[in-house]
Amino acid sequence: MSFRSPYLLFSLPAIALGSALPHAALAQTDPGTGDGADEIVVTAARTTLPPNALPLTIDVIDKTALDQQIAISGSVTDAVSNLTPSFSPTRQKLSGAGETLRGRSPLYAINGIPQSTPLRDGSRDGFTIDGFFVDRVELIYGSNALQGIGGTGGIVNQVTVGASKKEGLGGRVLLQGSAGDGFEGDGLGGKAAGLLEYKAGRFDVAAGAAYEKRGVYYDGDGHRVGLNLTQGETQDSHSLSLFARLGYQLTDTGRFDLIASRFKMQDEGDYVAVAGNRLTGRPTSAVRGDPPGIAAASRTESVALSYTDSGIWGGHLVSQVFWNRTHDTFGAEVAPIATFQDVRIAPVGTLIDQSENRSRKIGGKISYERTVPGLEALTTTIGFDVLTDRTEQRLILTNRTWVPPTDYRSLAPFVQANLALFDKKLRLAGGVRYENVRIKIADYRTLASTTTPAGGVAVSGGSPTFEATLFNGGVVLEPVPGIRGYLSYAEGYTVPDIGRITRAVSKPGVDIDSFLDIAPVISNNREIGVEVKRGPLDGSVAYFWSSSDKGQLLIANPGGIFDVQRLRVEIQGLEVNLGVKLPVPGARVSIGYAHLIGRYDSDAVPDGKVDSDLDGTNISPDRLNLAADYVRGRFRARVQSRFFLARTFQGKLRDPRNDFGGYTLVDATARYQTGFGGITLSVSNLLDKQYIDYSSDTRLPTDNLSYFAGRGRSFTLGWDYRF
Repeated sequence: MSFRSPYLLFSLPAIALGSALPHAALAQTDPGTGDGADEIVVTAARTTLPPNALPLTIDVIDKTALDQQIAISGSVTDAVSNLTPSFSPTRQKLSGAGETLRGRSPLYAINGIPQSTPLRDGSRDGFTIDGFFVDRVELIYGSNALQGIGGTGGIVNQVTVGASKKEGLGGRVLLQGSAGDGFEGDGLGGKAAGLLEYKAGRFDVAAGAAYEKRGVYYDGDGHRVGLNLTQGETQDSHSLSLFARLGYQLTDTGRFDLIASRFKMQDEGDYVAVAGNRLTGRPTSAVRGDPPGIAAASRTESVALSYTDSGIWGGHLVSQVFWNRTHDTFGAEVAPIATFQDVRIAPVGTLIDQSENRSRKIGGKISYERTVPGLEALTTTIGFDVLTDRTEQRLILTNRTWVPPTDYRSLAPFVQANLALFDKKLRLAGGVRYENVRIKIADYRTLASTTTPAGGVAVSGGSPTFEATLFNGGVVLEPVPGIRGYLSYAEGYTVPDIGRITRAVSKPGVDIDSFLDIAPVISNNREIGVEVKRGPLDGSVAYFWSSSDKGQLLIANPGGIFDVQRLRVEIQGLEVNLGVKLPVPGARVSIGYAHLIGRYDSDAVPDGKVDSDLDGTNISPDRLNLAADYVRGRFRARVQSRFFLARTFQGKLRDPRNDFGGYTLVDATARYQTGFGGITLSVSNLLDKQYIDYSSDTRLPTDNLSYFAGRGRSFTLGWDYRF
């Protein structure tokens, strides 16, 4: 391999010493109970086998840990980022562009329903449901095709609250308020949420709503944090999340579930951005004003009907049909000169417009798993997935098409096998998935701009098809319960951001049927790891490396808009996690570390050899997490710190202004369970650190409107009650 790898000399010995460095992130569970993820069926893995039977790194963030992190930072995405060292620091914006897991984009899903929109990636997939309705988050690390399109960095599957176990009426309510360090009036926020459940015999139903109003954010110096009105904000916004579930236990083993959800977040539109100054270190800020156009917003609607049966011919059947629709509205702005200015509409530099992504998915999944008769040590799974996706991006103020309607159709049969040997001390696992994909785009014309002043260029449509056979395999060795090692290889699959590619065509004569830039991305993940879950220890060491011959990178064009380039990408990393229960009852400490190196082929004429570092738009910084938990009776507390380590990017296109200086954040939370509900007080950025967020610090070095500070110290006080 052509990686620069300063840690290769010690990474393999570290893996050999894995029993001394066990894994803390495998199960984010109640530190006072000792419960582990092995007792949970990870639905995203599409098997009923426990996680320790799979050659994968799997993390389960349970409801207790999830609610704790949401109280600190406000969203499921922030919760995942806080607890996962190889996940990027979030941008604290509605858009998650550039946020990666192991240097690649993860697939976000709700109950297995894909939320990502890879055909035109609006990067709003981290905000599609309120965390109040999420029971747990399942993380599967590394490229894999378990859920089909999109899982090149891993899978972030949000499992919604399940059926009530008790007869009659029950539910949960939450009231919450938040404020900045100075308790400024415009920085105040609040949340109210409720869920009602009812169970009568075989029938159960649940329905709820969550409304949240967020104030503006203030940085560590007491100034308003700047707004990205184009991509969308979480600050100065409001959201409404609706959720319903209807279930019926058809037989002792078979169950129907109908689940529907709707989530909308919209900017309030009370402020406009004030440019900062990168040379002097003054970040972008905001003042009251009236932004042009319609405020940025994101809306997601999903409906899914599933039938599961654990008693079909001695096996387990899982089936699902789903419908998902997203409307992502981006804020209005004076169009960048090299993007969609059109002198036939307005003089150059005066045209104001804004875009909206519209995506609709319809799909179905079915799988059947059972042991092989006469060979009960062999568990096999067969399945078939179908997905259709129609996506377009329109300019809604001038009624123009920026990204032409694109139709995607995937047919994918798959088979998996898991063979247990020597009383389950050794397992051999493997499988294959066949993807048959068609992408259909009608004839279209690109927008006029200063690069195509004659009114854009004509592009011939087409219906190219792609086929790929994706393999995975691995070995799991567990010589004694709680200590296991694994070695695995898995291939992942996605399509590039076709919208960015098709809208950027500037040369005449392009034919979609032969346009190789829209060919799928095939990535792989090779991994070796050791995990320990014995006594007071819970942890792991994992080393991975992956590559893709035609990966996709976001590269800023001269107008500041990010385009997709198809280049070879190679990534490798080391992850270490350790959790230890202390002799003090209820006390636990944990440490997590991730070191990532990403390289790509930056030559003007690519030669297939990597020669430059991935920048901050495409890979996260190295990170060290430290945390201490304490649970005693009705009291629970946690203090956590995240050290984002400095990074210098090397390569032919290096811009030293994009080097990262690093910063450290500390959070704290405490909860007391009263006789009538629980009270939680959380503090984010406890030390009121003034810093420039990672994304702003490592990209667009001349853009003073995108030089954002992170949020300063903020408080959240909440009360919730279950009945």
